[in-house]
Amino acid sequence: MRTIYDETIAQLTDWLAQRGQKSYRAKQIYAWLYRKQVSSFDEMSDLPAALIEQLKAEFYIDPVHLVDKQVARDLTAKYLFEMKDGSTVEAVLMHFSFGESVCVSSQVGCNMGCSFCASGLLKKQRNLTAGEMVGEVMFIERELMAEGKRVGNIVIMGTGEPFDNYDNVLDFCAVVNSDLGLAIGARHITISTCGIVPRIRDFAAGHYQYNLAVSLHAPNDEMRRRLMPVDQAYPLDTLMAALKDYSVDNHRRLTFEYILLKGVNDSDACAIELADLIRGMNAYVNLIPYNEVDENGYRTTDGRTALHFYDVLMKHGVKATLRTKHGDDIDAACGQLRARHELGKE
Repeated sequence: MRTIYDETIAQLTDWLAQRGQKSYRAKQIYAWLYRKQVSSFDEMSDLPAALIEQLKAEFYIDPVHLVDKQVARDLTAKYLFEMKDGSTVEAVLMHFSFGESVCVSSQVGCNMGCSFCASGLLKKQRNLTAGEMVGEVMFIERELMAEGKRVGNIVIMGTGEPFDNYDNVLDFCAVVNSDLGLAIGARHITISTCGIVPRIRDFAAGHYQYNLAVSLHAPNDEMRRRLMPVDQAYPLDTLMAALKDYSVDNHRRLTFEYILLKGVNDSDACAIELADLIRGMNAYVNLIPYNEVDENGYRTTDGRTALHFYDVLMKHGVKATLRTKHGDDIDAACGQLRARHELGKE
């Protein structure tokens, strides 16, 4: 049995057709799920009783159960969710002037092994289904609706490598983007990758309108390989070639994510080398203050150094933003809250 949130509108229409049901029933079911946000098939009062029984026989609705929630001084909220099989994942709600943004996880654990990241403290157990990712958003959406708000932006940047779960991530995007689903615009959905080149090329060929963000975090292979083992498989020349092709073919601006680590990648030389690497591309650099993880020893760059790094990039012809730190008084790093819970069981 699987969650009904797994089904894109096209998949649900096919499921109905295979059972002799009219295609318009898919729109009715989607309205109950994403407009009225019911938690039971029995609430779908305009469906035939026989169809309701078919739905109950093959699907359940809510795939997530709240285990823990932390709220920071700035009202950033981190959620620890448990899936039906007992697996746990995190999601984060952040409040911005442009609306409410949810960061979702795409895998239970992560195998990318980035040395600074709390997600890798617990290795990958499995991929999340599209519906489990939708469940993360739906739980938070219900909380926000009680306050008269809605989820306006989604970033797939939590635990896991989204392009290591490519098909499920794209199905998730299709559900939340659909006008019949949560109707979140494609330009308000961002998929982050550490640089899985074959999937970047697949994504480029698909001409999707979702935003693409690339976790770079170093301006050269020697440094990036120490921080991110993925660089061994896909070094910067291979990665940058794929990204340039994507940008040209799709006429889309790229985001390069760059976490500032004190004394590691925050020097003037790094900023200049980074500018040389991406200058001329339709791209900008999102400089991110590091949320410290006790287990790995890295420290965040101080504000003055971060601002100077930003200035060097701008003076060398590369647009950049310096992200405000969120939730630094809670377990804010990706995977940190889950790791504390899971390791605490041992």
